[in-house]
Amino acid sequence: MFYFALKTLTTLILIIAAAEIAKRSTLIGGLVASVPLVSVLAMVWLYVDTQDTARVALLARSILWLVLPSLSLFISLPVFLSHGINFWISLGSSLTVMIVCYLLMLLVLGQTGFGAHRH
Repeated sequence: MFYFALKTLTTLILIIAAAEIAKRSTLIGGLVASVPLVSVLAMVWLYVDTQDTARVALLARSILWLVLPSLSLFISLPVFLSHGINFWISLGSSLTVMIVCYLLMLLVLGQTGFGAHRH
């Protein structure tokens, strides 16, 4: 139980730190947010829990492919906002675009057999 609480607290602190830094400097906040903290932490926790480097490698490969659709959020959100669309509508629309891109990527990966690499 202590280990789970430690993992949760570490992850929470990093996310809150990124948000607080962004209040002071969007550039530095962007830098901190762009570092794949969640991905790195997931790989660390997976390795610590399993000692399975093959599984960590598969996770890293999955992250690589699934980062691509997430970029659609960062492309579409500024476009919507720059056209004067309300923040919440822009965010919702960007999240919708991203979800569609994720579904398309999962479909492509499934068709190519990538999804079969479960461990």
